[in-house]
Amino acid sequence: MDEETTDPSVPHLEIPAEPVELRDGLRDALLNGGDWRAGFSDDICVGVWLWSIWQPTLEPGGCSREEFVDMVIANRRELWLWLLGDRRWEQYASGLAGRVIRRMPTIPVS
Repeated sequence: MDEETTDPSVPHLEIPAEPVELRDGLRDALLNGGDWRAGFSDDICVGVWLWSIWQPTLEPGGCSREEFVDMVIANRRELWLWLLGDRRWEQYASGLAGRVIRRMPTIPVS
C-alpha cells in the first residue's frame, strides 16, 4: 500500500478538473507577448487558482501563498508544456502536488 495514502501526517492534494478556460486564457496572453512572470500573480494564474483549492490543506501545514506560487514558478517548464498541449493536466497537476508536498514541513499528528 502507498505510504502517502496511509500516513496521516502527509497531506493529500486532490487534483481538480482541468481548468480549460484558464489554460486557454493564460496561453493566449503569453503567446501574445504577455510577461511570463506577471502571469503568476494575477487572476489568470494557475498557481493562484490552485492555491484557492489547496489552501485549506497547505496553509495549516505551514505553506504560504507566496511559497506556493514560488513552487509553481520553479515548475514553469512543466506549466508551459501543459499550456502548449505537450503534457496532460493530470501530469502537470500531480507533479506539482508532489513537489509541494515534498517541500512542506511534516504536519504533526494530533
